[in-house]
Amino acid sequence: MAETTSDIVAKLWGFCDILRDDGITYQQYVTELTYLLFLKMAAEKKLEQKLPKDAHWSELKSTVGEARLDAYKGMLLSLSKSKDAMVRAIYQDAQTSMRQPRNLSKLVESIDGLDWFSQDKEQLGEMYEGLLQKNAGEVKSGAGQYFTPRPLVDCMVELIQPQAGERVLDPAAGTGGFLIRADAYVRGKTNDLFDLKPAQQTFQVTEALNGVELVPDTARLALMNLMLHGIDGAMTVGDALTSEFAFKNTYDVVLSNPPFGTKKGGDVLDASGFTYSTSNKQLLFVQRIVQALKGGGRAGVVVPDNVLFEDGVGAQVRADLMDKCDLHTILRLPTGIFYAQGVKTNVLFFTRAKSDRGATKKCWVYDLRTNMPSFGKRTPLTRAHFAEFEAAFGDKRDGSGKRTDQGEKGRWRAFTRDEIKARGDNLDLSWLREEGSGHGDVLDEPIVIARAIEEQLGVALSEVRALVEEMG
Repeated sequence: MAETTSDIVAKLWGFCDILRDDGITYQQYVTELTYLLFLKMAAEKKLEQKLPKDAHWSELKSTVGEARLDAYKGMLLSLSKSKDAMVRAIYQDAQTSMRQPRNLSKLVESIDGLDWFSQDKEQLGEMYEGLLQKNAGEVKSGAGQYFTPRPLVDCMVELIQPQAGERVLDPAAGTGGFLIRADAYVRGKTNDLFDLKPAQQTFQVTEALNGVELVPDTARLALMNLMLHGIDGAMTVGDALTSEFAFKNTYDVVLSNPPFGTKKGGDVLDASGFTYSTSNKQLLFVQRIVQALKGGGRAGVVVPDNVLFEDGVGAQVRADLMDKCDLHTILRLPTGIFYAQGVKTNVLFFTRAKSDRGATKKCWVYDLRTNMPSFGKRTPLTRAHFAEFEAAFGDKRDGSGKRTDQGEKGRWRAFTRDEIKARGDNLDLSWLREEGSGHGDVLDEPIVIARAIEEQLGVALSEVRALVEEMG
């Protein structure tokens, strides 16, 4: 009986035990596994013509003991210099973390014994994405910051509706989840691209999907993930907040979950590239995304609560966003769905206007946070939790469909631009009370309060540092 994708993911993850004696972390393990899976997959799928002649799976299998580890190290060096651009990118600066030849042998033999290469390309991609999700869910790996929950990604993509021929960007791509789901959406609407002309098919595979990722090892995982899903889109290693990535009205769609926190040491790299300088990375990403969108371009962006209420530069960035874009929808997300358990988050849905003044007339807010369960391993987030929000959002990808305000007792309400302006452009809009509380919201869990304090202190300290540097 053939193994299911989930069976294979469980076995692959179980191989991590082999490497514990070598002191290898979960993140290093997934990276190491990526190197080996690529070689095995190339052999099974007859893709070894993409690889240097001295870097084939058969050669790795044919050596033993110390010679196998030495051969593996040589293969990584050879692959990093490959003539094939994607192979070269996956293996750029690749080095093995394994020190014991026996551990490499166990891993090679275990992978060789699996029966998952008979599966089709989509299942291979699902397998690898499942492995990345396992890594993100493992607290010790610290990789959750690169992985947005799949149900949330699917919801955002379904509402933004990327179209064939559109350019899609994720400036904080992580392991590529948004790009892969955007590709799947387009394929689902175009008979797996067969309804498109040859030139359009080529565009979808090679140019439509673009990502930027700061961490080289994470970008490597994203490249492998994209490749296993049949995508040759561009994945660039770099900091999307530097001048190198000052996108100017280039993209039709932006889907992203930018990293939380502040720039190290309070620095703002090349502040001239932003209308409003700050060390708050989320506020910089919001500005960068607005810059990236074409007129009529659409965005779905995950941001923490401080982006909605922070004073000073925060208020200026929000006002600028509502001038240049129609911020038509805010989704208040439940707590506990990301690796940082205390962080409260939202999704901003907005459309770039043709001009830079008065684009937002009304903002709709859906509260999926109040009176919701505490999500985590015991209560996983599912796509069904977004069903009512998706129905309220409507079928128009720019949020322009007919909508009905549910009033103070409902989760779905509209706020005019004048009402928001009267609040000092504060977008932290809530009205529901937690059940059992007669005096507004009940107190948050200690971890939530602590995270909020940490976030605010970090922002304040960074701003003080920036001010001291300016005065000095």
